[in-house]
Amino acid sequence: MTGEFEGFPRIDLSDTPGLDEIETLYAAVLDRSLPKPCWTHAAHLVFGLTFLTRHDLDTARAQMPGLIRRYNEATNTPNTDTDGYHETITQFYLGELEAFRQAQTGVSLEAAVTRLLASPVAARDHALKAYTQERLFSVEARRDWVQPDLRPA
Repeated sequence: MTGEFEGFPRIDLSDTPGLDEIETLYAAVLDRSLPKPCWTHAAHLVFGLTFLTRHDLDTARAQMPGLIRRYNEATNTPNTDTDGYHETITQFYLGELEAFRQAQTGVSLEAAVTRLLASPVAARDHALKAYTQERLFSVEARRDWVQPDLRPA
């Protein structure tokens, strides 16, 4: 663990969070109590994978946008054309996380999270393997799902 912030886990890519940290992070995003500095790239991934262990992909695709938007609002992050919630990144990673999760048959959540954070899926530029920067960071992609322009999703 990289450490704690106000009693909450701050998870980064080099971490191997235990089940307590994973569960604390998950609950704190759902109830919007996670401090903004703890909402790291790794935390997004851990939350997404954990959500997908409890809900199917269709449910995740339907519920995640609202969950993230409400979390952003609770931490004073505006959801605009340049900041906050990003539809294409969210939906892209949900697909990637579901494929990763399915390959982790018989593995505990804790072990799957550790593997995820060490995998290519966790790389900060992972989505840029499927999208050009211009397309991924367009207003259209932030507002709505857009198909990858470099490889299929």
